[in-house]
Amino acid sequence: MEEKNSSQEKKATLLFVNKEREPLFSKKNRKLLSDPMDDNNPITVQVLGICSALAITVQLKPAVVMSISVMAVMAASNVIISLLRNLIPNRIRIIVQLVVVASMVILVDQILRAYAYDVSKELSIFIGLIITNCIVMGRLEAFALGNGVWKSFLDGIGNAAGYGLILILVAFFRELLGSGKLFGFQVIPDAVYELGYVNNGLMLLSPMALITVGILIWIQRSRNRTLIEKN
Repeated sequence: MEEKNSSQEKKATLLFVNKEREPLFSKKNRKLLSDPMDDNNPITVQVLGICSALAITVQLKPAVVMSISVMAVMAASNVIISLLRNLIPNRIRIIVQLVVVASMVILVDQILRAYAYDVSKELSIFIGLIITNCIVMGRLEAFALGNGVWKSFLDGIGNAAGYGLILILVAFFRELLGSGKLFGFQVIPDAVYELGYVNNGLMLLSPMALITVGILIWIQRSRNRTLIEKN
């Protein structure tokens, strides 16, 4: 009887006591936030979402708004798909993902129209194109469908932050060097222009966005040699 009781106690211990709950911000969970900012950046490493980096980075303001919009859409979509992952038939999972992302994008677009109409007009179709953004759909398919709600939320925030970081960096240099402004305000003093400084109009052209992204990729790989592909 004693042996039987002890074995039952061990089973109870294994079932309940030893199942430690993973901390919300454990090392693994923190990596979901930090990796997309550097080693697994959606733009500079995975080479996704390049179109928006070319289209909306002439000025800093639309780049920041787009980054926040993508973060809201990705976080909400990842959470919803994670909640529904066991209910979604495999055959229609892409359709369900598109419906969820489209709903979130429409919600974000309506909020921008209500509270930031000028920026909404400036971004125009690019907000709608979040629906087809490879980063959003890729994370839903590769992560949210196979992980819990909290991890999916962190993954969405992390990847959107990594995407937004590159967008903001590109927009910063393009607006500063192309027009001498940031957020529409002149930051290069008139005295500098009087000395002969001229804005670089090439920075306002789309090819310079691609060149700027290329320079960021080169800097990242120079700093982190493990990202360099071996022949």
